[in-house]
Amino acid sequence: MNRVYLQQIRNILMIAAAAFIYAMGISLFLDPNNLAPGGMTGIAVILNRLSGIETGTLYFLLNVPIVLLGIWKFGWRFIIKTVYAIVLTSFFTNLLAGYDALTDDPLLAALAGGVLIAVGIGMVFKAGATTGGMDIIIKIIRQKYRHLKTGFLFQSTDMLIVAASGFIFRDLNIALYALIAVLVNGRAMDYVLYGGDEAKMIYIITAKPCEVGRRLLKELDVGITYLQGKGGWTGQEKEVIFCVVRKQLGPRVEEIVKEEDSSAFMIITSASEIYGEGYKDFFAETL
Repeated sequence: MNRVYLQQIRNILMIAAAAFIYAMGISLFLDPNNLAPGGMTGIAVILNRLSGIETGTLYFLLNVPIVLLGIWKFGWRFIIKTVYAIVLTSFFTNLLAGYDALTDDPLLAALAGGVLIAVGIGMVFKAGATTGGMDIIIKIIRQKYRHLKTGFLFQSTDMLIVAASGFIFRDLNIALYALIAVLVNGRAMDYVLYGGDEAKMIYIITAKPCEVGRRLLKELDVGITYLQGKGGWTGQEKEVIFCVVRKQLGPRVEEIVKEEDSSAFMIITSASEIYGEGYKDFFAETL
C-alpha cells in the first residue's frame, strides 16, 4: 500500500483519538466545573451557561464562520482536516456531556482538563490539522499585522475569555482556576509536541524546493532561506531550504514536505534560544 496513503489513514485515526481526548477534558473536567479554558472552547462554555445550548453544539457553530473564512483565505487543502477535527470534537463533547464529572474539585479539574486538552491539540497538530477557532483567526491577523507575535495574540485572547468567565459567573476563584487550566495546557502541549524545546531548525533537501517553499510561506507564514548546496557524491547543485519554526508548526512542516516530495531529505534539530523577529529581542535580553 502507498506510504502516503497509509500516512493519511494514520492521520485520520489520530485526529479521531485526539478529538475524543480533547472532549474528555472539556466534558468530564472543565465544563462541569464552570472552567472556561480560553479559545473557542472557553467561549462555548460561557455561552452554554447563558443559552442552555450544548457546549459541543456551540463549539461547532462558533467554528462554522471561522472555517468558511479560512477556506476563503487559505483554500480547502489547508482546512479540510481541521473541519474533520472540529466535527468530531463537537460530537464527542456532546456525547460525553451525558456522564458525570470525574471530580468536583476545581483545581484537579483545571489540572486534568488542561493536560487532556493539550494532549488532544498536540495530536491534532501532529496529524497536520488544527482545532480551528483562534488558530485560524490569529493566522489571519498575523498576515496583516506581522509585528504582532503569535504567542502574544493567543495569550491575550485567552486572558480576555478567562476574565469574561469570572465576570459572567461572578466568581473570581473560577476565573483563577480557569487561568491555571490555560497555563497547564500551554506547558503540557510543549511536552506533547517536542518535549518542551523552544523551537525547531529544519533543513530540507528536496527535488521540489519551489513548491515546498511556496507552501511553507503561504500556509504556515514562516520565514525560509534558500541555501546553495552541492552533492558530495554526485556533484549536483541543489537548493536547501532552511527554516526555524515554533514547536507546534513542526509536524505541519513535515506533512507539507511529505505531500510535495515523499523522497525529500529532512534534518530537524532543537534550538533552545533564537534571537530575531518573531522570537527573542537580542538587545532586550542583554540589557
